[in-house]
Amino acid sequence: MGKLQSKISFSTSKYRADGSVEGTGPVQAVQQHGPTHTDAVTSVAALKPDLCVSGGRDKSVAVCSWRSGAVLRQFIGHKREVTSALDSNRVFSASRDKTVMMWELHGTSGPSQHFPGHDLVVTGLAVSPDGSQLCTGSRDNTVCKWDTETGECLGRTAISRNLVTHLCWVPGEPYVIQTSEDKTIRIWDSRELQVAHTFPAKRHIQTCCDVSQDGRYCLSSSSGSAGEGGEATLWDLRQTRNQVCEYKGHFQTTTSCVFLPWDPALTPRIATSSYDSTVKVWDQETRGREEVFGCITWR
Repeated sequence: MGKLQSKISFSTSKYRADGSVEGTGPVQAVQQHGPTHTDAVTSVAALKPDLCVSGGRDKSVAVCSWRSGAVLRQFIGHKREVTSALDSNRVFSASRDKTVMMWELHGTSGPSQHFPGHDLVVTGLAVSPDGSQLCTGSRDNTVCKWDTETGECLGRTAISRNLVTHLCWVPGEPYVIQTSEDKTIRIWDSRELQVAHTFPAKRHIQTCCDVSQDGRYCLSSSSGSAGEGGEATLWDLRQTRNQVCEYKGHFQTTTSCVFLPWDPALTPRIATSSYDSTVKVWDQETRGREEVFGCITWR
């Protein structure tokens, strides 16, 4: 799965790959596995407790065991770089070839469903909690809804300048969160594929989003450079739907943001990664301050 390297810069505790937390001290163990892709890896997502799915510039999608490094499945079908890979009970992949494909983990090596229809690169994927519907977003300013069984396009909505960067489905709800190059975060009602709410625009392009496991909050991350921008923002998805706080500390574009698995013994935490070569873990409830938990930084 490629070489993994880490160098601890500062920490008070650390997360393990299985989601548990260890005590204080420097990170010691580093797993290294042979390469899975023949070119750059563009996307990775957890598939099951011991599996992950990745997409690459080599146009392939791979399912691997992060414990052993074994490549369990390699899916070939896209004509250009894979931009996003997503798990559910099946595997979904988006590509610069303007399509999305669905793959069966225990089926044939070819795609079980094909979703053509976008006019430019597909940059966002979100699967409904029951796996029956798929939402996709693209740089063509559109968001589409699909039936995963038939491949039928159930809806398509275009918004001027809405260059989609990421999508995620709110657990247990019909809502989809979307970030955009127009610096906004939108909440879509998937039933009619209409925008239900738009948060106040940020100062920089929004690159990624994630939703907490309880569906109460969402995160978005910002582009930036030279210490300007690059923050992650926590938003309340309940009735107030307002900005809660910002997490500032990256010096360049923050490329991704995630809620870490919840542990009843700990306060909620989030993680961010950036073009500044660092990954930071934050205490969600300290409004971006690092005094309580501190910040784990890998280079």
